[in-house]
Amino acid sequence: MKRIASQERSDWKDKADNLGFIFHTMYGEPYWDETAYYSFTLEQIEKDIEDPTEALNLLCLDVVDRAVRSEELLTKLAIPENMWDLIADSWHKKAPSLYGRFDLCYNGKDPAKMLEFNADTPTSLYESAYFQWLWLEDKIQDGSLAANTDQFNSVQEKLIDRFADLFEAGSNIHFASCLDTEEDRQTVKYLEDCAAQSGLIPHFVHVEEIGTDRFGRLADSKENIIQTLFKLYPWEDMLREEYAKFLPMSDVTFLEPAWKAVLSNKALLPLIWEFNKGHPNLLPAAFEGEEASVDIGPSYVRKPIFSREGANVTVIQDGEIVEEGGGEYGEEGFILQSLEPLPCFDGNYTVIGSWLVGDKPAGMALREDKDLVTKDLSRFLPHVIVD
Repeated sequence: MKRIASQERSDWKDKADNLGFIFHTMYGEPYWDETAYYSFTLEQIEKDIEDPTEALNLLCLDVVDRAVRSEELLTKLAIPENMWDLIADSWHKKAPSLYGRFDLCYNGKDPAKMLEFNADTPTSLYESAYFQWLWLEDKIQDGSLAANTDQFNSVQEKLIDRFADLFEAGSNIHFASCLDTEEDRQTVKYLEDCAAQSGLIPHFVHVEEIGTDRFGRLADSKENIIQTLFKLYPWEDMLREEYAKFLPMSDVTFLEPAWKAVLSNKALLPLIWEFNKGHPNLLPAAFEGEEASVDIGPSYVRKPIFSREGANVTVIQDGEIVEEGGGEYGEEGFILQSLEPLPCFDGNYTVIGSWLVGDKPAGMALREDKDLVTKDLSRFLPHVIVD
């Protein structure tokens, strides 16, 4: 695993704008960064990223199976009691998943460690699946990279295949994101395109425009009944909406399914550790107030059970706070996770996002930041496989 300086393509911003990647620069700062790229060997990808991703997914599914059978665990996961049956029913009916992303700490030598699982509403999808592949093709074409250079990236192909596996050609499917969320809207547009390529008919609706008809069925702003809904909107919020009481009888196929509520919050981390203590790809974790039963150590990260983009995350090193993020999360409680030092390249702390489509590893995203905590403005860098 190496970080290698690279010449930017002279026309990359024009290409990004023309392709709809309009959030490549945010608040005057680069989000997409091709002044460098990360290089891996095929063995590192296969043994240290793909294999652990598949193994971690199985451990996570085991947590879901335990949780839906346990009121104690559902309570610890901060899932509203009136939604427990919805979660359990979606699991027992084997409601399908579309995709997810593990965030991993990996230095190129030691086993990758799971930092968290973005199981419900992961973004950075378009730049992972398409724009960094376009970068690779351009760099090979201009001679900057050898013709046999590869990338761990089959996200787009797997998404198209997954849609085709789940739904018959010609089926209608609604896609939703919130108003005034540029990045989310572009992510959803990309998924709409993948669905269309698989033969489906996509329809967009803003989350705020979703309502119910007089029979309690979910409907869009044009009063069309929603039968299948991909929503880039977290279950922890959706379960608390006014229309949540209609969800159990809505007969909607949700992507992601309701059982992802078990995996989409940080309470997963102490539970998965409790059931798999010592696993080489896991870090010790505990609910705040219960850390005496787990060897967390003097260096750890304090995370809200629900949070986004590093908000309200605190890093404690040898008992001292070294980084603390603001925000409005934390009402439901916090968990503590042992601190695994992120690899640092040229002053940049790097996190690997490992994508799943269905249950299969599909690709990789690399984010880096000058700070220890990855946030919404942390830069995205492309990668290559070179042997």
